[in-house]
Amino acid sequence: MAEGTDALIAEHAQIERRLADPATHGDALLARRLGRRYAELSPIVAALDQHARLIGDLATAKELAEEDRSFESEAVSLAAELNASTEKLTRLLAPRDPHDSADAIIEIKSGEGGEESALFAGDLVKMYSRYAENRGWKVEVLDSQETDLGGYKSIAMTIKSPSTSNPDAMPYGVLKFEGGVHRVQRVPVTESQGRIHTSAAGVLVMPDIDDDTAVEIDENDLRVDVYRSSGPGGQGVNTTDSAVRITHLPTGTVVSCQNERSQLQNKETAMRMLRARLVTLAEEQAATAASAARRSQVRTVDRSERIRTYNYPENRIADHRIGFKAHNLDLVLNGELQPLLDALHEADLADRLEHVGEA
Repeated sequence: MAEGTDALIAEHAQIERRLADPATHGDALLARRLGRRYAELSPIVAALDQHARLIGDLATAKELAEEDRSFESEAVSLAAELNASTEKLTRLLAPRDPHDSADAIIEIKSGEGGEESALFAGDLVKMYSRYAENRGWKVEVLDSQETDLGGYKSIAMTIKSPSTSNPDAMPYGVLKFEGGVHRVQRVPVTESQGRIHTSAAGVLVMPDIDDDTAVEIDENDLRVDVYRSSGPGGQGVNTTDSAVRITHLPTGTVVSCQNERSQLQNKETAMRMLRARLVTLAEEQAATAASAARRSQVRTVDRSERIRTYNYPENRIADHRIGFKAHNLDLVLNGELQPLLDALHEADLADRLEHVGEA
């Protein structure tokens, strides 16, 4: 482990020197990328320093206690601190997703259930938007297709943090386990008989890749179509062909954007979404190829997997991956997601620690 931690300490020192160089800040993208990595490494380096200090202090206290028993209580106290420090360091050094310190792109699409599903997709949009607001994050809609009743057939939005100082509080790292099928059980607005219906919406969470070198995209592999933007019910909202649809031919991945006013802006946004999709697709394929033991119990490579149920009559929310249940659905839908997210991350951490060192 010493060799690996020495490399982290050296990398941290090197980045610190680069960030102190004014020339680094002439490249905003480079400065942001280095800042994120520095924020990731800083708590690890601090924990390593504390751990080394406690080992030395404990050794000294034990040596002194052999001659003076008054130092025994200090040795016991230092041993307890060292155990806590070791546990903290183990958590920090557990393998982690390299995109955890990125902003997020969230796509939500209605599924089974027609208009009711679209309305539920809208409820999910509000839930994530309110959660983001509570954390001081900024939400920006990239593309959306609304329905006549105010729901969404589909919507893509970015969630951005104003700061990269805390890598454990960045949107993608916090929200990445939200991907999958979300099922709702309730009496639909469109149902006059008062019967409980079940419908679903799909959620895809991707890292917002701001570095266009992170994934290689050959322009020859793209088919770009332009068309006229439209609003709910097909009503035209633009008289020019400004909407853009991009198809990545090798993978069949399709992205579109119509929310911006110009074709160029829509293409830039669509390319941003495509980069995120391709990075996610590559990681899904790698996870599929890996042994089952290496996959976290709360990650899924199957976007069709039902991960959660929202039961309105019982005011209950249940996450099926970790057995989480709570009767506070009204609060969760209002953005109070933290207890659920914390439970998902604890389950993921336990899994990663269990499989440390596996090939």
